[in-house]
Amino acid sequence: MGKVFAVGVGPGSQNYVTEIVRKVILSADVVVGYKYTLDIISSLIQDKKTHVITMEDQEKTYQQIKKELGDGSLVVPFTGDVNFSESEVVDRLIEIFGDVEIIPGVSSIQVAASKANVPIDKSRVITMHVTTSIEEKKLELQKAIVDGFNIILIPRPWPADPEKHFMPSEIAKYLKENGFDTSKMKVCVFEALTTENETSFEGVVKELEGKVFSDLSVMVISQTKPESYINF
Repeated sequence: MGKVFAVGVGPGSQNYVTEIVRKVILSADVVVGYKYTLDIISSLIQDKKTHVITMEDQEKTYQQIKKELGDGSLVVPFTGDVNFSESEVVDRLIEIFGDVEIIPGVSSIQVAASKANVPIDKSRVITMHVTTSIEEKKLELQKAIVDGFNIILIPRPWPADPEKHFMPSEIAKYLKENGFDTSKMKVCVFEALTTENETSFEGVVKELEGKVFSDLSVMVISQTKPESYINF
């Protein structure tokens, strides 16, 4: 069996692709990924055997590549950091290929935290972007707010199923329904970070009700105050 890599390619701009990930991609024989992710690294894969996959056909594609890879190298790129919101896919790659080398990338949560001036070490990072139940994650969100942490959150786009769709508007309604005063809760929502289509919203959580955001959204709820070392 050849070498298999799962790599993070950053939030959207090729400027955020790390040097080590560039080298791995350039040395690969086969590259497999979703269209949006492959578009980020398009200039690096022009001479590669490339497979564009969807959620529906990824399993078939991985199984076919396993039969054909031989001693070659396969790179599976992920938007942002491969270690965040991608565990379901990475775990399956390990089941199929065995040894998979994981190389991290810059995550949209890091960029969002920087733009919102929210330190990650005073935050709870929560991803709703999974196919499994998010009921425990919703409770985790409530607890983080009660405990006074900032929250950096990846919503879950699922327009085909309103019960699973949990974007900023739904999150705002959920928090209000559970007794939180969303009119005083500061929030930023960033879309398509680091790309030419990047947008941002700044206000309070209550104002998110009824607003539509893209699949490429990150939500930041700010609750902490600056604490410099001079105060200690």
